[in-house]
Amino acid sequence: MPLRKWLACALALSVTAAAAQLTPDDPDWKELDAPPPPAFDLGRLVPFEVNIGSQLKFGVDPATIQIGSDGIVRYVIVAQSATGVVNAMYEGLRCSTGEVRTFARYNASSGWSPLEKAGWRSLWATQPSKHSLMFAKQGGCNGNSAPRSVAQIVRDLKNQDFEKLR
Repeated sequence: MPLRKWLACALALSVTAAAAQLTPDDPDWKELDAPPPPAFDLGRLVPFEVNIGSQLKFGVDPATIQIGSDGIVRYVIVAQSATGVVNAMYEGLRCSTGEVRTFARYNASSGWSPLEKAGWRSLWATQPSKHSLMFAKQGGCNGNSAPRSVAQIVRDLKNQDFEKLR
């Protein structure tokens, strides 16, 4: 095959592949009911970078990560201040649409508080989803799909090159 035809075919295939990634959402998709927030352990947290030099340290407890058959990655993310104050969020990532949803919030004095009417919001919106976006980038999502396994998410989180994320 002449080079010109080969290049034309390659370009056509790449455009087709790109278009396939931008297809509209599955109209038959149904979100499963989120289970109650799982217990988390500060001793098991796998840290990840959100803001370089921030006073808050973020981590996720691997025991709380679930990849649902609906494609949603559910997890507990913990924010800990330098003074020891702990806040946590039970969230879900919908990697296919780049969205996050907070199901419940936790603080040490009152425990879990469900957020009944919280909807899906873009990961790319400004605050308060920066921690969710960084979790998605560092392992919570595999491009626009859910990772194959919880073990893969944990491996990706532990093997970050933080310089690439800046």
